[in-house]
Amino acid sequence: MSKPESVPTIFVISGGIGASGEQVVHTLLAQFPVDAVRVTTIGNVRYPEQITNALLQAQKVDALVVHTLVDPLLHDHLLYESQRLNVQALDLMGPIMSWVTEKLGMAPKAQPGLYRQLHMEYFDRVSAIDFTMTHDDGKNPEGWSQANAVLVGVSRVGKTPLSVYLAVLGWKVANVPLVSQFPVPEGLLLLDPQRVIGLTVEPNQLLQYRRRRQKQLGAPGLSVYDDPSTVYGEVEDALNLFHRNHFKIIDMTEKTIEQGADEIVRHLAHIAG
Repeated sequence: MSKPESVPTIFVISGGIGASGEQVVHTLLAQFPVDAVRVTTIGNVRYPEQITNALLQAQKVDALVVHTLVDPLLHDHLLYESQRLNVQALDLMGPIMSWVTEKLGMAPKAQPGLYRQLHMEYFDRVSAIDFTMTHDDGKNPEGWSQANAVLVGVSRVGKTPLSVYLAVLGWKVANVPLVSQFPVPEGLLLLDPQRVIGLTVEPNQLLQYRRRRQKQLGAPGLSVYDDPSTVYGEVEDALNLFHRNHFKIIDMTEKTIEQGADEIVRHLAHIAG
């Protein structure tokens, strides 16, 4: 349901994506009831006409405008138009920029989105971690095609820790478990096989991992999960799947997470050309 027009509105106008202005506004609004104020962001402003149109929208709903424009021509146009249209506008960047300019004795670069450009590696890493966590353990299969790599393997082969390590390096990774009682997810077989990484491990080592896990969970004793014949069968079935579908195979036996990640990164770099 749309909010009534009587709800107070704040317009954030930015030459970039508006993240800085939004953060300031939402930090302040955290002190008030949720959804008490509507926030509308108008980003990537490059022309005076965009500013005038935004201010006309703000005028219709008696909105407050906050802006982070660093281009002096656009900044001045917004100042002029807001006064002409009687729209209240607050400059989040100007006073600080003027102070720094005076203290340093140099003009700013006036490039919108420069902070994000300078920190793109950080933002990419955060995005990769978010993607990886939301695609852990077979979740959200509709997003697998967007992954740089999809790790697949039986339980305790190291899918999740390897995925997280790669995400910290900036790679978007999904991981999919193979469970003997369930069919292989159809979506997995539709992916580019070069980006599907089949993880395997020597069965005796996998048995040790699983028995250690059972002990940690307080459930020692033989079960299907750590039955030797079952484990050997799972590993063999997984390898057959990998070979049949031409997946890249990484043997994690006696490998550290870092070593496995290095091998995957080299593979991804190779197929990228």
